[in-house]
Amino acid sequence: MNKAAKWEDLGPRAASGVGLAIVGLGLIWAGGMALTALVAVAAGLMIWELVRLVAKDREREAIILGAISGLLLGLILMNRVADPLLFPLLGLPALAAMVRARQDRLIAGCYAMAIMVAAYGAAAFRGGYGLTFFLWLVLVVISSDLLGYFGGRIFGGPKFWPAISPKKTWSGTLAGWVGAAIVGAVFTLVFGAPAWLAAFSVVVAFAAQMGDIAESAIKRRSGVKDSSAILPGHGGLLDRFDGMIGAIVFVILWGIALPVPAIGG
Repeated sequence: MNKAAKWEDLGPRAASGVGLAIVGLGLIWAGGMALTALVAVAAGLMIWELVRLVAKDREREAIILGAISGLLLGLILMNRVADPLLFPLLGLPALAAMVRARQDRLIAGCYAMAIMVAAYGAAAFRGGYGLTFFLWLVLVVISSDLLGYFGGRIFGGPKFWPAISPKKTWSGTLAGWVGAAIVGAVFTLVFGAPAWLAAFSVVVAFAAQMGDIAESAIKRRSGVKDSSAILPGHGGLLDRFDGMIGAIVFVILWGIALPVPAIGG
């Protein structure tokens, strides 16, 4: 690959990335109904993209299921305190995705469930753990992705998992871990977070990378490059937020059995 081709996607990738960051961080800062609307819309669009991947001839059903999933999540988030019995409804889009999928039914169901749980977790983290914690999580995923991108393009070398994601390299993977560790160390110094946050950040970054790998596997089996064309330089929302899905689901599972680091006030 020549130098020009190596960086040809950097411009649109950076532009759409900055736009996403401005909108996303603004709504995260605002919290409340603004964040609820953001995660509900994002979840609906990602369910739409997923169904399109596993059932290419069912575009109308993908649109309907995506819309229903977003509305369902919005209703659950608005009523989460008053009626926790609504939580199991998060699994309905997963069941629907399994039923309508043309291939990989179990994979489709599991990933749809991960999307819904991660979207719910995003709103719950902001309200339960606070803005600083959620900002740390977002920056861990962003730094892992950003340094992974540049590390892989600059250093190249052996592929991380060529059968599933032929572009990802070990150098990019390790660079992503370094970026995550730096974010953890900074939050420890600035916000008085636990000393083990840097190491925990690396584990979260690895979970984010596995979320990326999982989505890459679905796309590869479906024979497509991007989940959709919504975001210039990034493809679809799944292409952009697959790492966040992996990170949030991991932190939720971690928090079930072990303490989650307290960050900020």
